[in-house]
Amino acid sequence: MIAQWRAGLRAARETCSIGQVGEEVKRTTYDRAHRREYRRKVRVCLDVFETMLARTSFDSEHPLTGMEIECNLVDAEYQPAMSNRYVLDAIGDPAYQTELGAYNIEFNVPPRPLPGHTTLDLEKDVRASLNDAELKANASGSHIVMIGILPTLMPKHLSEGWMSESNRYAALNESILEGRGEDIPINIAGPEPLSWQAASIAPESACTSMQLHLQVAPDDFAANWNAAQALAGPQLALAANSPYFFGHHLWAETRIELFAQSTDTRPEELKTQGVRPRVWFGERWITSAVDLFKENIRYFPSLLPELSDEDPVAELTAGRTPRLAELRLHNGTVYRWNRPVYDVSNGRPQLRLENRVLPAGPSVVDMLANSAFYYGMLRTMSEAEEPVWSQMSFPVAHRNFLDAAQQGIDARLHWPGVGEVGAGKLVLDTLLPMAHEGLRRWGVDVEVRDRFLGVIEGRARTGRNGASWQVATVGALEEAGMTRPRALAEMLRRYCEHMHANEPVHTWPVRPG
Repeated sequence: MIAQWRAGLRAARETCSIGQVGEEVKRTTYDRAHRREYRRKVRVCLDVFETMLARTSFDSEHPLTGMEIECNLVDAEYQPAMSNRYVLDAIGDPAYQTELGAYNIEFNVPPRPLPGHTTLDLEKDVRASLNDAELKANASGSHIVMIGILPTLMPKHLSEGWMSESNRYAALNESILEGRGEDIPINIAGPEPLSWQAASIAPESACTSMQLHLQVAPDDFAANWNAAQALAGPQLALAANSPYFFGHHLWAETRIELFAQSTDTRPEELKTQGVRPRVWFGERWITSAVDLFKENIRYFPSLLPELSDEDPVAELTAGRTPRLAELRLHNGTVYRWNRPVYDVSNGRPQLRLENRVLPAGPSVVDMLANSAFYYGMLRTMSEAEEPVWSQMSFPVAHRNFLDAAQQGIDARLHWPGVGEVGAGKLVLDTLLPMAHEGLRRWGVDVEVRDRFLGVIEGRARTGRNGASWQVATVGALEEAGMTRPRALAEMLRRYCEHMHANEPVHTWPVRPG
């Protein structure tokens, strides 16, 4: 079953991210007839999906979790290395695939159930796989880095030769720029504000994340999505790891705003008119997964109107499970931070919740701690008699998310029954007990809960996550006389040492020179 689910996860990647290859599209431009027919088929797929929710048994008896880790490649000087083609050839493992940038790769972690001891086993397996990939990458002069934004990335690296070879990437780039009709402005506030004009979607390749998947029953999807949305602010405050872009100190998790701006198809006139952005938190709590698919169709034109040969109505009538290719493709080009994923595995439909909030890194133990906190919180929150979202307005959840992205672990967040409180105190006093209880309900061993939630507790008590460590280290190096570029490269070198040692980031020292 796990092998089948993993194959399904790999297939879902084909339609669920701007930075993933999947099956190559057939063309890079589309005429009006293509777009009309694609729109019709998307609506047919949605009708079939609604029918399936009412009549069909979805695979959810033994829920599995999955993880995808996007990584960067650097050279011996810790500068971006446009070498993913050579690195992937050297690794020779289908679990590793290309990403949008030639300096990016992605690792698909094998899906597993949560109960018992499995997360400790997963930690060993992920470390072993990444260590092996690192050794093979070294043969081409590259190193693998798990981080939200590569701090040594500069405008010169995104001028040419930055994109992986793929019709899909070229088509997405063409569609987004055509929708805008002009260059993409990147304007991000912060301690050292940045203003830059992008002639392509290249800045999106800088945003490397960790994505978490949870297989859920259709009847449970809305509660889990609402819980994930409410949790997004605290989740991001704990895990922020992207304070630098193009050498500027910006947000604690700059990746959030950079991804939103670099994939924005709206010129200023459409923004003024209230047209929704494709990178979207959403605007309301939901009662069904259908709500999200309907919003995606209602608000967003197609970016990749690629047509399949499937007749979904005929497939369903014949007793087979339709793949709903057009609906999945369209859903994959609306970049919600918590996204529904429809998939088919071993002939049965399944529904997953994909969490896209978290940056990659800093270490494997940190990422698994983030996942344990997320899955534990989701279980407790989604099963609560008085759910958090019945006591919190949706705009408050969105404000928490943005405040956490800007200020990281120093953010003050609103929470029902608590009011406005610092992120660390909220985690220690309110959320950690909920996460422990949720993992207990999942059947996760005490040893596992203590190890990974202990990392979360350490972060909350010390006030140190990846973003705060990066900023403190660069500051110490600059005070010792280094220029910003040298300080960023030296910080990244130390970051990689701690990352490979699998030390939790709240224990990393900050030292000058």
